[in-house]
Order: sequence, then C-alpha cells, then structure tokens
Amino acid sequence: MGIDILFIVIAVLVVLAVLSTVRIVPQARAYNIERFGRYQRTLQPGLNFIIPVVDRVNTKYDLREQVFSSKPQPVITEDNLVVNIDTVLYYQITDPRAAAYEVANYLAAIDQLTVTTLRNVIGGMDLERTLTSREEINSMLRGVLDDATGKWGIRVNRVEIKAIDPPPSIKEAMEKQMRAERDKRAVVLHAEGERQSRILTAEGARQQAILEAQGDQQARILRADGEAQAIELVFKAVHANNADPKLLAYKYLETLPHLANGEGNTFWVIPGELSQAVQNVSKAFSADAGAAAPTGSAEEEGPEAEGVEGRESPGELTAGQHRESPTEAAGHAAEIAAQAVASAREEAEAAAGAASGQVPEPRPRDKE
Repeated sequence: MGIDILFIVIAVLVVLAVLSTVRIVPQARAYNIERFGRYQRTLQPGLNFIIPVVDRVNTKYDLREQVFSSKPQPVITEDNLVVNIDTVLYYQITDPRAAAYEVANYLAAIDQLTVTTLRNVIGGMDLERTLTSREEINSMLRGVLDDATGKWGIRVNRVEIKAIDPPPSIKEAMEKQMRAERDKRAVVLHAEGERQSRILTAEGARQQAILEAQGDQQARILRADGEAQAIELVFKAVHANNADPKLLAYKYLETLPHLANGEGNTFWVIPGELSQAVQNVSKAFSADAGAAAPTGSAEEEGPEAEGVEGRESPGELTAGQHRESPTEAAGHAAEIAAQAVASAREEAEAAAGAASGQVPEPRPRDKE
C-alpha cells in the first residue's frame, strides 16, 4: 500500500517536470528565457524545451505591428500660439532582447520622444505652415524616432498627426477668413459669369444685326433685279410691237387726269409738253381719218374740220387764262386733258368706222 502511494507520487512529479520542461510559443510571439537571472535565449514560435527550476520565462512580446495613440500635447508655434497635437504611432518589435533589456518602458520612451520632437519641429513653424505641413512633420518625426528606437529593438513604421487643435479664438478668426475668402470667390465667379453673359449677348446682337443687314441687302438686291427685269421686259415689249407716237401720246394723256385726283393735292404743275402732245394726237388721228375715207363728202368733213380748227389749242388756252389758284389750275388742266382724251377717242372711233365703211354717228356738239 505504501509502495503504491510512493509510485503515484513519483509519477505525478515526473509529469509535472515534463510539463514544466516543455514550452509552446504561439506564432508571432517571442519569449525571453533567463537562467539564474541572466538572459539565456529567446524562444521562437513552436515547441521549445527548458530546464525546469533553472530556466524561466522573463518577458513575452507580440511581434506583430501595433498602434499607439498618444494624448494631445500642447505645443507652441513660432508665432507664439499654443496648439494641441495628437499623434498616432505604428511600431513593431524586431529584437525582443533589446526591447526587454535596453529600455525599461519603450512606450513611455517613444511618447516622450515624440512630444519633444514635435516641440522642436513646430517651434520653427508658424500656425499656417503647421496646419498645411503635416507630411513634412510626419517625415521628421519618423526619422528621429527611427534613430532613437533602433537600439531598443523597435522599428517605427509610421507616425501620423491625428489632430491639430488651435485655440478657439484662432478657430473663429480662421472661420471668418475662410468665409470672407469664399464670399470673395463667389463675387468673382458671379462677376465673371455676368461678363461672359454680356459678351455672349453682345455677340448675339452683333450677329443678329449682321444677318438682318445681309437679309435686307439681299431683299433690296432681289427687288431691284425684279424691277429691272420688269422694266426691261416692258421696254422690249414696247420696242418689239413698234409702238407709234399716237399710242404713246394717248397713254400720256390718259395718265394726266389722275394727277389731280388726290385729296391732298393743292399744287399741280402742268408739263410744258402737254399742249404739244394734244396737238400731236389730234393731228395724228385727223390724218388717219382723212387717209381712211378720201371719198367722204365735204359736209361730213366740214364739221369735223371746223371742230378741229375752231377748237383752241391747249397752249392757247393756257396762255389766255388769267392767274388762278394752284387748285383751280390743277382742276382746269385736268379738264383740258380729259377733253383731249375724249376727242382723241372719238376721232379714233371715227377713223375705225370709216375704215370699215360705216358712217359714224354725229357727236352731240355736231348736233348742236
């Protein structure tokens, strides 16, 4: 019975000794082993064996990249403004032995080194440059921390400034400045838009005026061409039909009465060739009538001849008239022209009747 108990105790001690000898290190971890209080070695990930009681694990480190965020630190700029800067540090332990034995607290050391470096860097910059030079500050911080933490077995991968907080009064002034700058840009953009709009409007009006002028020019040219072609056609038609002076004089006398028909006509000028035109028409139709009927009786020709000879010429009438007003003169001239036209028509009809063998009916004045 006592032997069994002793055997069980020895077995338990052996198991405990074996368990204390074996050390299993997880991936991306490192254990520092001390033997009798002195650094012996660093256990790598996997299965490791140590001597119980003689060896012990002093420190355990995580070899993965880690993040450390510092508290906001007050920093004075070159223009004597206090700003609070908050930084973020990304680091990784590369030498567990140095991290355990070269520095007592590497996180506190890195934090203090970051603060002192920020004060040195930002102390030579004003506020405007501090707010706009984050990349420059990050590069300078990283260089200083790499030099200092290299012997500590730590590698600083990145340093970022998370926030830069100026005083509230400076924030208010900056907001006002930014608002004024935005208002200025808005005014400039509005003025530029108005300028562009006026330029486009003026250009459109110019193009419109040019097009209207070109259209009016083309219309006038076309109207002038049409009138020229019409006059040319009339001219060709008159010359092609060989119009004699009788027809031209007849048309001339037929147009004269219309000159005095206007309501506002208070002054009318009688052409000097009016009397000559009437005489030419009378002579022409008298000559045609005589040539058409040479065998006519003297009684038939007598009244006509007496009427023609006894009729006073328009020239004599105008010469014998007393001075009249312009309206009366215009009316009197119109009556003379109408009588001349009527006489020309009668003589033309008489000539046409004589040519066809018919005796024209006596006119009212002949009856009288």
